[in-house]
Amino acid sequence: MQINFEYDSVAASNRLEELATKKLNKLADKYDFIVRADVFFKTENTSSKETGKICNIRLSVPGPRLFAEASHEKFEMSIAEAGDDLDKQLRKKKEKMKAK
Repeated sequence: MQINFEYDSVAASNRLEELATKKLNKLADKYDFIVRADVFFKTENTSSKETGKICNIRLSVPGPRLFAEASHEKFEMSIAEAGDDLDKQLRKKKEKMKAK
């Protein structure tokens, strides 16, 4: 699986890339039909201290792409939530693929 990283108003970070790669590799081990992942990190000015660090992850899989977005006070939390959301979506997709 190929992983692309993009940063919008955020300095590139090896640590964030490692965290996201680790999460995505776990998903790729479980679901072998993932072709590519695009990970976007951006910051947003919000009135809440609990949000503003956004992580978007888009997965290329057979059929429609899967997408998850999370906004928390830290990128690490956003990566974890987006990864968990994708896990749920991938589980549903795998069940549909088995049913065909």
